[in-house]
Amino acid sequence: MKKFINIFIIVAIVAVAAFVIANNKAKNEAETAVVSQENASVSVRVDTIQTRAINAEFTANGTFAPLQELRFSSENSGRVARVLVDEGDQVRVGQTLAVIKGDRLSVDVQSAQAAYQTAQADMQRYENAFKTGGVTRQQLDQAKLALSNAKARLDQANITYGDATIKATINGIVNRRMIEPGSVVAPGTELFEIVNVSKLLLRVTVNESQVPLLKIGQDVAIKASVFPDKAFAGKISFIAPKADASLNFPVEIEVTNTADSELKAGMYGTAGFAPSDRNKENLRTVSRSAFVGGIKANQVFVVKNGTAQLTKITSGRIFGEDVEVLNGLQDGDLVVVSGQINLVDGAKVTVIQ
Repeated sequence: MKKFINIFIIVAIVAVAAFVIANNKAKNEAETAVVSQENASVSVRVDTIQTRAINAEFTANGTFAPLQELRFSSENSGRVARVLVDEGDQVRVGQTLAVIKGDRLSVDVQSAQAAYQTAQADMQRYENAFKTGGVTRQQLDQAKLALSNAKARLDQANITYGDATIKATINGIVNRRMIEPGSVVAPGTELFEIVNVSKLLLRVTVNESQVPLLKIGQDVAIKASVFPDKAFAGKISFIAPKADASLNFPVEIEVTNTADSELKAGMYGTAGFAPSDRNKENLRTVSRSAFVGGIKANQVFVVKNGTAQLTKITSGRIFGEDVEVLNGLQDGDLVVVSGQINLVDGAKVTVIQ
């Protein structure tokens, strides 16, 4: 009997517990439904579209290259007799840099000169003989051809002999000297490397949205990484008509060096582009964070009457975190800039600060 009473008590306790759990579950489901109904909208942050002045300035980094750079090679074979310049020397156009021993070349000139004089004498005799009928017209023509060939060989010998004197063809500084007196050289042997750094070229790249802001001859503010407190003047000398492999456009800026040639080829520099006629522009812009699927997708959510409407727009240039709006938005429109990952077209939204 006692055992039966204990079983009854246990069953009663289990029944009461089950009733309480079921009652609480129903209550929780009801409360959840109410909360879900009250919070059906998605919380988002918005930005108000407006037309404002945008600073079109931007910078680009690159390296300095010499305005002119030339490697001198030997035209002839021979032994170097004299070297008249050293590394670091300033040279001018026409200045003699080295002399290659030209004994054989001198002999060639003398031989060609003698052959030319002989051809001249033969030509004179043939002309006199032709007047008296001593030679034919064909023989006279052959004498004229021989004289012409002898003159050509003499000119070539003089040119070759002249090439034994190595002269500078640009102004600049001797960056490398690859020969010493007594060196034996052959045609094509490199002798000197001369660079002109009175002006340099700063080579940078810009993206497609920045190219329309640039033009040839435009002034550019230049900074060198090793001279942070100094400013240098530059002008755009080249804008590539075709993008490179990274879809950027190479631009070259001509920079005037200091009297002491402080700027060196290979240094890092920064170009500050500030288009004078388009430095400040009144543009309608939208934050780049507002775009759904990236800027190229050209889609944003606009809040109207408490709902998010997926809107197609036309974007233009990019200025940092701001993107130019060419079409699709008006001043005063509320554009979602945060929370759009939870949105679908027509979803109810709650704007939060």
